[in-house]
Amino acid sequence: MPVYRKNAPANIGIFLPTWLGDFVMATPTLRAIRGHFPTSHLVGIMRPYLKEVLGGTGWLDEQWYFNPHKRSRETGHFAILRKIRAARFDMMILMPNSPRSAVLAWFGRAAERIGYARNLRGPLLTGKVYRPRIDGHTVDLPMVDYYLRLSEAVGCPEESRRLHLAITQADEQSADQVFHELDLRRDGRIVTVNCSGAYGSAKLWPVEHFAQLARRIAGTLDHDVLVMCGPNELVTARQIVQLAGHPRVVSMADQPLGLGTAKACIRRSRLMVTTDSGPRHMAAALGRCVVTVYGPVLPLWGRNPTVDAVDLYRNDLECVGCGRRTCPRGHHQCMRGLSVERVYREVAAWIARHDLPKRDVVGLPYQPSSPALFSDDVRGQ
Repeated sequence: MPVYRKNAPANIGIFLPTWLGDFVMATPTLRAIRGHFPTSHLVGIMRPYLKEVLGGTGWLDEQWYFNPHKRSRETGHFAILRKIRAARFDMMILMPNSPRSAVLAWFGRAAERIGYARNLRGPLLTGKVYRPRIDGHTVDLPMVDYYLRLSEAVGCPEESRRLHLAITQADEQSADQVFHELDLRRDGRIVTVNCSGAYGSAKLWPVEHFAQLARRIAGTLDHDVLVMCGPNELVTARQIVQLAGHPRVVSMADQPLGLGTAKACIRRSRLMVTTDSGPRHMAAALGRCVVTVYGPVLPLWGRNPTVDAVDLYRNDLECVGCGRRTCPRGHHQCMRGLSVERVYREVAAWIARHDLPKRDVVGLPYQPSSPALFSDDVRGQ
C-alpha cells in the first residue's frame, strides 16, 4: 500500500544499507525508484567502502559518504546532517532499520521520511512501512523483497527481483592488470573462491577445506581458481594458495582490492564458491552461479528466484541457523561438517552442465540457462 501519493519529488535522498550483501540486494529497489522518478535528483548516502559498487549503473545523481564510527568533517554525523539540511530533500527513503538514519532525516528536515517502523523510530517517520503478518505473526522476507516494499510504498510499480551491477572502463582496466599479473587464462574457465567473513567467524568455512577444493577444481576440472579477498582476508587467501599447492590456484592478496576490480574479475569467471557474504551477492548480480556454504545464517535472507544458486548447509544440527557471529557451542560443526566432497560434487556437476567452448570470452556476461537450484537433494545431503 503506497504511503506517498504526492507529485514526483524533485530531490530524493536514500540511506543505503551498510553491509555489502544487503547493498547489492537493494539494487532492484534503486532501479525501481530511478525508473519511477526519472527526473528526480537522487542522492545515495552510503559507507565509503561501497563507493565503487554502483559504478556504471547511472541510478544515482550523487553519492554521499557517511561513516558514523569516525569523527570526520567530511563523513561524520554532523557533516552528513549539514548536507541533508542544505539539500532540503522532498523525500528520504531509509533502507537501514536503524534509529540513526531516522534521526538524521528528521533533524535534517526532510519533508517526507519513508521507512520501516521498527526500533522505536516510527514517530520520526511520515510514511511507515510494516512487515507482512500472517495469523498475527510477522513474516520474514528475503532482503530483496524487504527492500522492494519500500519502493512500492512510494508508488513505484512492481519491479523484477533481478540483481544488477555494472562494470566501468576503469574496473576493466584494473582487472586486465590482475589477469596479466596472475597469468590467468582468457578462455573463461575460471572459478572464483570467496573466503570473506566480515559478519563473524561463525560464517567461515575452514581454510583447509577451501584449499582442498581449489586444488581439486584446478587439477581435475580444467579451470583456474582465483581466491578473492578483502583487506581483512589477506592472510587467509595466502594460506589457501599455499595449502592448495597448485600453480593454477592464485589469489588477489597482492593485487588491487577495490570492489570495482572485484566486480570485473568476478564477471570474467563462470562460478563462485563462497561463504554467505557480500561478494556472493556481487557474483549473483553479475549473472554468475553461486555455490554457497551456509551455517549460522540460512539462505532465506538472500534467496532470489532470479539467481543461479546452489545453497549448501547441514540440516542435521539443531543449532544450524543460530544467527550468531561466533559459534556459541565452540564446535563450529555447521561449517566444519560441510565436506569438500559435497561442495566439489556440486561445482563439477554445474560445470558439466554448462560446458564452454575453448575461446576467448573475457568480458562477455554469462547468462544462466537453468533456474535457481534449491532442490532438497542439494540441501539435505
